[in-house]
Formats: sequence, C-alpha cells, structure tokens
Amino acid sequence: MDAQAVVHYLTNLFSALAQAVVKVGWVEVIDILIVAVILYQLLKLVRGTRAAELIVGLVLLAVVGVVASTLNLILLKWLFQNAAPFVVIAVIVLFQPELRRALDQVGRLSHLNLQLSQFNPQAFNRGVAEAIRAAERLSARKTGALIVFEREVGLEDYAATGVRINGELTAEFVQTIFFPNSPLHDGAVIVRGNVIVAAGCLLPMPEERVRGAERLGTRHRAAIGLSQVSDAVILVVSEETGSISVVEDGKINRNLDVEGVRSRLLGSLQRQRSANGRGRQLAALLELGRR
Repeated sequence: MDAQAVVHYLTNLFSALAQAVVKVGWVEVIDILIVAVILYQLLKLVRGTRAAELIVGLVLLAVVGVVASTLNLILLKWLFQNAAPFVVIAVIVLFQPELRRALDQVGRLSHLNLQLSQFNPQAFNRGVAEAIRAAERLSARKTGALIVFEREVGLEDYAATGVRINGELTAEFVQTIFFPNSPLHDGAVIVRGNVIVAAGCLLPMPEERVRGAERLGTRHRAAIGLSQVSDAVILVVSEETGSISVVEDGKINRNLDVEGVRSRLLGSLQRQRSANGRGRQLAALLELGRR
C-alpha cells in the first residue's frame, strides 16, 4: 500500500467519524456512557493484577493484526485469522478468575429479589458482639482464629468443606472451637447472622499477588482469598502476635483494638443496610412501573 492509498484511507475514516458525530443523539450518548462505565469497572477489576499485563499483550497483538490487515501482509493476516478461535479460548482460560469475579460483582448489584436474601442485620449485630468478645479473649492468649461472616453472597460451597455445626454463636463456643489441638481449630468458622454454620472450613488462597502477602500467615491469606471472591467480612486473630485483623473486599486492616474491630464490622453492617435500602427502592420503582 503506497502513501496515497494510506492518505485516502485516513481521509475516508475521518469523514465517516465526522458523519457519525453529526448523527449522535441522546440515545447514542447514553449508549456511550454505559459502555464507558463498563470499561471503567473492568479496568478497576484488573488493576494491580496479572490480568493487566495480559490485556496489554492482547492490545499489542490486536495492533499488529490491524497493521497486517491495513498493509495487506498476507501471511501475517492469515496467521491472525486462523488463530482467532484459539485466542478466544485462551482469553477465557487466562482470565477465568477475573471473569468469575466480574460476574460475581454483577450479581451483587441485583438486590431486586430481597426476600431471598438471608442477611439479617439484627442477627449479624448479635453475632458480631459475641465474636468480638471471643476475639478479645483469644487475642490475650495468642490463640489463632478465623471467623467468617456471610452476607449477601452465599458460602455454602466453603461450609461443605468443614463440619456442620448450626449452633448459636457465643464467645464460649468460639473459644472451644479454636482451642489449641482441637480437631477444628485450624479451619475457619462460617457464621450466618448469629449462627455458626460450620467449622474447620477450607478457604481459597488469593487469586493474585497481594502486596505484603509474604509477611502474612495462612489464616490472613485465606481471609484475603475469600474476600476477593465474596462480600464476606472476616475476623482474624493471629497465632504469632495475638493481633486482630478485619478483612473485607480483598483489603486487610491489621492490629486493631476492640473498638477498631467493632467499628469495622458494624461499618460493614451499615453499608449492607444502605445497599439493601437502595435495592428496596429500585424494586419498588420497578413494581410501580409494572402496575
């Protein structure tokens, strides 16, 4: 392709863009804004993960493919055309953790069928009070503990890896479970409201590198891993130092005192209530629209 053909191609491209801009209406503006929000959320999802590097590699490959098509590089263009199906499969495999997290976050936005939600603010509040009381005692004795509070995202898959309890959460019960050398002390306790669903549960490790993870113990890494794939809030007591941490949304807040733990956990409760309130308002508006 000579220089004149390139200039002609670019001229037609800019002309088509100018015509498209002239025809833009409010529907197109909304369309662009929705796409922009989706792209922004996707970038936030992969920021700081290995997926960001993979995206850069895919963009470079796409640029090479466009150049090959524009300059009519026959062999390179044939290679890209025949490799396209395999690239799609490779993207699905490589981005499987990020795709799962994205779908999970989309699912969290759907608070329309609130009657199906098992989250109970009052029970959560009582459970938090008992868990804090247990954590304070365990911390004083440097006894490790891992307590998971289930919220909107169900944790049945992880509860199935442990021993079913279905008993009321009390500080004494939690202390018994995490007593050194007890059969269940190494796993996590999963709490629904103020009920211990299961104990001795296995939690997933982080799907991506976490800054400072090499200085964290197994309990803290497992808490971060679960918080990356769910909206659970996790209370961790360190066996080495006795320090108390709260983990949520992939972030860990360490070395908290009792008031700090209470503030973090009840702050999560308040955010849950706000999210549920917005969901109820949206559901009411939709119901009114159907009428």
